[in-house]
Amino acid sequence: MDWNAFALTLKLALAVCVLLVIIGLPIAYWLAYSRWRGKFLIEAVVGLPLVLPPTVLGFYILLGFGPNSVLGQAWHKVVGSPLPFTFQGLVFASVLYSLPFMVQPVAAAFAAIDPKLVGASSTLGSSPWTTFRRVLLPLSFGGVLTGIVLSFAHTLGEFGVVLMVGGNIPGRTRTLSISIYDQVQALNYEDAGKTSLILLLLSFLILALVYGWNRRSLLWPRPQ
Repeated sequence: MDWNAFALTLKLALAVCVLLVIIGLPIAYWLAYSRWRGKFLIEAVVGLPLVLPPTVLGFYILLGFGPNSVLGQAWHKVVGSPLPFTFQGLVFASVLYSLPFMVQPVAAAFAAIDPKLVGASSTLGSSPWTTFRRVLLPLSFGGVLTGIVLSFAHTLGEFGVVLMVGGNIPGRTRTLSISIYDQVQALNYEDAGKTSLILLLLSFLILALVYGWNRRSLLWPRPQ
C-alpha cells in the first residue's frame, strides 16, 4: 500500500471539495434562477467533463498553461512555479473535471425549492445573502451534500486527467489510481489488489452514507 499516494489523494479530494463549494454554489444558484436564454450554453460548458475524455481535458490544460503560453507565463510570474506537474496543477484540473458533480445536484436542489418561500423572505426584509443562507441552503442541504460527496468520491478515482497534468511524481503528484496502475504494470497484483480494495471500500462507504442520509431526510423530514 502506497501510503504517500493515499495521503496525497485525500489531500487532493479535500482541497477540490472546498474549492468546488466556493465556486460551485454561485454557479448552481445562477443556473437555477437565471432567465437568460443562452443559459443552456453555460450548462453545456459545466457538463462537458461528463462526456469529454479526461485525457482531452488534461491535454488542453497542458496546452493552455504550458511554459510557452500566455496563461502559463502569467501563472509562473505570479506563483513562481509552473502549473503542470505540481500539486496545484492536480487541484486545478480536478476542480474542472469534477465541477458538474457539484453544480448539477445543487442546481437541481435550488430549482426544487418553492419560489414563494424565497419571495416571502424578501418581503420580510431579508437581504439576498440572508435568504440564501437561511432559506436556500437549509432547504437544499441534501443536494449540497450529494454534490460534495460525489465530487470527493470522483476525485478519489481520477486517473487520466491527473496523469496528464500531474505526471507520476512520488510524493507530489502520484495519486492512488496512478499507484494502482504502476503496480499492475510491475505485475505486483497483490499490492494492486489491496490498494484497489481500500479505494473500493472507501468509495462505497462515502456513497452509502450520502444515500442513507438522503433516504432518512425523505422518510423523516426536518420540521420547518
